[in-house]
Parts: sequence; structure tokens; C-alpha cells
Amino acid sequence: MLELVTFSLLNGVVYGLLLFMLSSGLTLIWSMMGVLNFAHASMFMLGAYFSYQIAKYIGFWPALLVAPLLVGVLGALVERYGLRRVHRYGHVAEILFTFGLAYLIAEIVVMLWGRNPIENKVPAVIDFPAFVLFGTRYPFYKVLMMAISVSMFAFLYIAFKRTRVGLVIQASLTHPRMVSALGHDVPRIFVLVFGVGSALAGLAGVIGGFALLTEPNMAAALGPIVFVVVVVGGLGSIPGALIASMLIGIVQTFAVALDYSLLDLFSALGVAVSPQASLRDVYSIRIAQAAPLIPYLLLVLMLLLRPRGLLGTRET
Repeated sequence: MLELVTFSLLNGVVYGLLLFMLSSGLTLIWSMMGVLNFAHASMFMLGAYFSYQIAKYIGFWPALLVAPLLVGVLGALVERYGLRRVHRYGHVAEILFTFGLAYLIAEIVVMLWGRNPIENKVPAVIDFPAFVLFGTRYPFYKVLMMAISVSMFAFLYIAFKRTRVGLVIQASLTHPRMVSALGHDVPRIFVLVFGVGSALAGLAGVIGGFALLTEPNMAAALGPIVFVVVVVGGLGSIPGALIASMLIGIVQTFAVALDYSLLDLFSALGVAVSPQASLRDVYSIRIAQAAPLIPYLLLVLMLLLRPRGLLGTRET
């Protein structure tokens, strides 16, 4: 039992930190620019594909640096030549633009790499045990994933909350004219923010691509859960995104490990169950089967009880 709890907790932390790596860039873009980027998960997918291709020629460690930079440059170009043109038409136009961009990126990925999953294995340089626990070897790449995620949180918090550059970027969202009057190039700041946010998604794709199935639909599969994390944590709150990611990751991982149902609980307590087939079918659903629904149930509860999220400060 202790072994199950320990490894479920470790795997939950790894999954939660992976969700934070993916959602941190989206949180950054929203908090600094007020743009809800529906193509953010597509940047994660590009990071996975770019690192896979680059690692073939120059190895994993250079790919860990080059792939996020390429995704960041692509994000900067998207903001400069796409979002900037539709920004003046409001949030609906921005959402439609990023939504269409996500479909465009998915089709480009299909054209370049095909519709089937690619063989994105854990690189040999990080495919070794970090430590042995309960006689089981825990892989180093999961430890590396946790280290990168924690470093990402520290970088974002320090850079945008404790530095002059971060204060200028935050002020550019609420008082762009005043910031511009002080001599700062606000459009260039927005390009920088969008590029950094995209690069963070690309970095998450590099380290998380081989932990997940790398295929053209991975962005569509991960996109909804990323928005759940951002909304539950509070739109624009990086600490909130971290807390929500950890909460969802740990709860969902423990749920997957629980192969029990309400029917089992009633039987253990000696409670009679209604003979109706429909009710018995509901009671027989195992927690592990319902685990994928947990994040969305948490989202519904959060919207009912605290619409602004765990650490959100504004509702608009």
C-alpha cells in the first residue's frame, strides 16, 4: 500500500508539473497581453516534433535549447504579423485567429510528419534510473522534467514579479499609452511576451513529447486540460496555475490507481443496492474509468463556487 501511494504521488507530481509547463506560457500570455491563445497547445506539439527532428542530427541536449527557440521565434512572428493585425477588433477576433491557427499547424504537421504517431522515444542520454525505491527504478527523465518545471516557475516569478522589465511588461497591459509615453516600445514588448510564452510551450513539448504520444492530435487532446488548469488556477496567475496543475495531476493519478466502484463500497458496507439495471450500471463505474472526467468536474465546481479561480484577481 505504501509503495502504491508513494509512486502514485511521484507520478502525480510529474504529471502536474508537466501540466504546469504547458499552461505557464498560456498564463503568461493572458496575464501580460489579455490574449486567450487557443493555439498554445499547438506550440507544445511543435516543440515535441522539432526536438524529435533536431535530436536526430545534433542530439537531445542541443535540441532541448534549439527547439524552444524555434517555437519562440514562430510565436513572435505570429504576434507581429497576425495577432497585432486582429487585436484592434477585440477578443473575439483574437480567439478566432488562434483557433484557426491551431488547425493550420495541425495540418502542417500532418503534411511534414504524417498522420501516424512518430517514434519519439526517451533519449538514451537521459534513459537511466535516477534512484531505486521499493526495488523499482525511477527514471531520470521524470526527475529532469520536474527540475525543468520548477526552474520555469522560478524564472517566471522572478522575471515578471521582481524585475524592472517584468513591471514594465505588466504595466503595458493596463496602461499602454503611459508606458509608451515613458519611452518603451509596447508592440515590441508584446512580441517578446508572446515569443517567450510560445517558447515555454515548446520547452514543455521537448521534455513532455516522449512522455506522451507524439502525434498530430496531441494538441487537440491536451488543449482542453490546459484551459482547465488556467481557469481553475485563476486567469493570469502563475502561482495559481502551479497549484491547479499539481492538484489535477495528483488527484487524477490517484484516481487512475483506484480500481474500485460505488458498488464495491456498498458491498463492503453491507448496503443493499437497487436492482434496477440502470442504477447498477452507474454504481459499477470504477474510479479509474471516471478519472479523465475529474479535471472537468473540478472546473465546474470552481466556476460555481469561485468563478475567478484559486488565485485569480479579476473576473474579466
